Amino acid sequence: MRIPFFSRALLLLFIFLFSCVSSYAQTQLYRVSNTARSDGMGYVVRFHQTAPVDSFEVIQPAPDLIQMVLYDEEIDTTGLQLPEQSEKLKEVRLYKLEYGYGIDIYLADDAYYQSRGYLDQNGSDVLVSLEVSTEREVNRFSQQFLARNWYEELVDLGSTLQLENQEVTNSSPPTDDFYNNVKDKLRFDKIVIDPGHGGWDPGSIGYKGVKEKDITLAVAKRLGEYIQNSPEMEGVEVVYTREDDTYLGLAELGHFANIAEGDLYISIHCNAFDDQYVRGAEVYFLGLHKSDASFEVMKRENSVFKNEVDKELTEEDLLVYELAHSGFIATSEKIAYMIEDQFKNRAQRKSRGVKQAGFQVLFEASMPAVLVELGFISNPSEQRFLTSDYGQTIMASALFRAVRNYKVEYEEKQAYSATSN
Repeated sequence: MRIPFFSRALLLLFIFLFSCVSSYAQTQLYRVSNTARSDGMGYVVRFHQTAPVDSFEVIQPAPDLIQMVLYDEEIDTTGLQLPEQSEKLKEVRLYKLEYGYGIDIYLADDAYYQSRGYLDQNGSDVLVSLEVSTEREVNRFSQQFLARNWYEELVDLGSTLQLENQEVTNSSPPTDDFYNNVKDKLRFDKIVIDPGHGGWDPGSIGYKGVKEKDITLAVAKRLGEYIQNSPEMEGVEVVYTREDDTYLGLAELGHFANIAEGDLYISIHCNAFDDQYVRGAEVYFLGLHKSDASFEVMKRENSVFKNEVDKELTEEDLLVYELAHSGFIATSEKIAYMIEDQFKNRAQRKSRGVKQAGFQVLFEASMPAVLVELGFISNPSEQRFLTSDYGQTIMASALFRAVRNYKVEYEEKQAYSATSN
């Protein structure tokens, strides 16, 4: 059936008008407001927009710095109104990028809020919730993020907007003092080393009665000495969960590590098996075990805590942890592979790979964390190596090199450095 000429003309006109409207459609970010939450537990920073952006992301790389990306090339900020400075909200900066806008929200030094971004019910506005928290919790939360350096991505160095008396004005890049202040908060400066077992808990018993707890303590102390004596690790504090033949329970280990506010947690162990010919080093990070062998190692390392903790970690426990600490787990995996590389190439040891398992000691640590199995003390040859001065030096050196390499890479990736501008 042919469409009448008049109808076709109307249809073409409608299509033309619709395409024109679509081509000129633009999301306008016209206001940023800051209001107290109705429950009195913090604030909500609202980004008022005429239409939704393509997507957004909110991170908190430091207790007093929240960063957000609005992904949309068509954002218009003409006439943007920003909130006045307040006791807790010090400054808002916007940076025009090729793919949208980068945003910095600066809080007061003594303001401890945990941030979360979400869409308003209207589907257009982006909200950043600032929920009251503690200094310790916010420090732990922010450690999983790396700050973004907008000055490396700016379309125009003069396109920075800042909060200043409710007006949008051009601003010069922040000073070196500003960058150094943020960089100090993001520096890798504390490592928690856990020599597995101790006290009444000997750990695995190896060939001729050798105890795992003695080997782990010796290697842990050598690792700590390497860190403390290395110029490249200057300023890094080493915290041990034990420095002698004492025992700390699971709850105490987790509490100790979190109070210490470490940037990395390494738990050192030795393996054992019925077959004395089995050998090799393994590195674990937290997650669901993917093999029967990983499950057996997990059961053995967790079994010492049976008298203290009735419940075992369930799949739901681990999934919830992964959702809440995805940054920690990704970092833990990276460090695990760095350690494995050093075990293979520096220490020249047989590697049994990087694996995931539900170790309770890793579950309790709210920071990047790995558990290393140095080798099998049920294997006579490997036990001789691990009890020797040479073997302990080699394994501690391999661990040190991995930690050092991670520290260097971590600090190189920090967005705010004295040379970034």
